[in-house]
Amino acid sequence: MGLGIKKEDTVVVIAGKEKGKKGRVLSVTPSKDHLLIERVNIIKRHMKPNRKYTQGGIIDKEAPIHISNVMLVCPKCSKPTRAANVILEAGRKVRACKKCKEVIDQ
Repeated sequence: MGLGIKKEDTVVVIAGKEKGKKGRVLSVTPSKDHLLIERVNIIKRHMKPNRKYTQGGIIDKEAPIHISNVMLVCPKCSKPTRAANVILEAGRKVRACKKCKEVIDQ
């Protein structure tokens, strides 16, 4: 699908039970079109003790959300937008905001 969302982008959820929440993208799984977003779609998991969770017990963690349920937030105008692919004069392809026409990638 590829809507031009990358790790560390800010996105807003536009559908589902988490609608309206903003967060930073922690990871992208392109093969499944899923994202992990910071503090969005929190689930509880029963974990056995291991190196990461020495205590074990019930852990709160982020669950993946489908990429079609989120929209990129422009860092300049702070509005949800689609990303346009723009070719600069140097021949470099970057993402740009469809609303304010500002370049998102630096």
